[in-house]
Amino acid sequence: MWGTTLPKILKKLSALEVNRLTSPGRYPVGGVSGLYLQVRSPVARSWIVRVTVHGHRRDIGLGSFGALSLAEARKSALHIHAQIAQGNDPIEDRMLNHAEQKARAARLITFDDCAKQYMDSQMPAWRNDKHKKQWQRTLEMYASPVIGSLPVSHIDMQWVLQVLRPIWTNKNETASRLRGRIEKVLAWATAHGYRNGDNPARWRGNLDVVLPAPSKVQSNRHHPALAFHRCPEFLSHLQSKDSLTARALAFAIFTATRSGEVRGARWSEIDLSERVWTIQADRMKAGKEHRIPLSKPVIELLNSLPTVDDGLLFPAPRKGQLSDMALTGVIRDLHRNSISGGQLGYLDPHQDNRIITVHGFRSAFRDWAGEASTHAREVIEHALAHQLADKAEASYARGTLFTKRRQLMDDWANFLTRQL
Repeated sequence: MWGTTLPKILKKLSALEVNRLTSPGRYPVGGVSGLYLQVRSPVARSWIVRVTVHGHRRDIGLGSFGALSLAEARKSALHIHAQIAQGNDPIEDRMLNHAEQKARAARLITFDDCAKQYMDSQMPAWRNDKHKKQWQRTLEMYASPVIGSLPVSHIDMQWVLQVLRPIWTNKNETASRLRGRIEKVLAWATAHGYRNGDNPARWRGNLDVVLPAPSKVQSNRHHPALAFHRCPEFLSHLQSKDSLTARALAFAIFTATRSGEVRGARWSEIDLSERVWTIQADRMKAGKEHRIPLSKPVIELLNSLPTVDDGLLFPAPRKGQLSDMALTGVIRDLHRNSISGGQLGYLDPHQDNRIITVHGFRSAFRDWAGEASTHAREVIEHALAHQLADKAEASYARGTLFTKRRQLMDDWANFLTRQL
């Protein structure tokens, strides 16, 4: 409430007298019409000036008592009276000035600033921290050196092209992802009022007329894979290695799963009695829960492992998950041993004779299932946890075809363990 505990002050107070006003209230200090000291507590005092603007009474704050002396407060109050005398509204002028300052600051926010804020805002929707690191790495490596320190409002197509052109042909997959990420950052900046106009990183009807289509320049190099008819030979050699890492690789081959899914697998995900491995959505690339039927050899493999309540199936020697390179190292060892023994080794002749990869066994499984089995394509795609490209087909295939997938995985296990 407004009020004062002192008699109404009519005279022009001195600085010393004003300094003594510490009881809650509102005190006219004289010298300028409508100038008051507002006291909420001895340490919370501020200046206001009461004026009439276009027939409306307004209380305008001038600043705190500690920041503004009595003389400065009177000077500010006189300036406001002068503005009103000229037909201006000091409050509207102040709001316009604040808006202009905010707009000026917005025009100076950099691309890197926007990228960080965009990534922070998206973290709850991203599956894991790895996704953010991938975003951050590509932007820091390719975009930041060129446009990172630029005001986001200044970035046009020519700046975007300076980022993309050096890698568009020889690293097109990376460049295409980078373009999409720049587009999203700039869209976020537009939505927050930091820039105006079209998005210069948009592909259709924009960059597609100045850059060749990704399909024309991508080499489409796949993960080096072993011909499926050699997988039983590889598994036989693998099973001769008595190590947890070798068992992890065998588990990945039998289940046709990704390296990260295997390395992060926990006992709590395994139901030995039902022979099912359930991977939660947040660990899957597609963001959907995936149930994998386990064949007899996989159950035998699991029974050979040391069990820890809710622990990792394949922990690293120094705790935590195995690294992807640990599994790759097993493959390379087997390759070297095969070569030294006068055998073929494990190279992919279709991929510049590169050594096969962990992920390549998913390709080998897909080739075997499509060429050497009678299982339906949708069953195979479900087993690989792939999203069906055909939306109409996907709308009908709402189930997981689990019973049929169990037969598929049993057939794959029988093929892998056949007598050579």
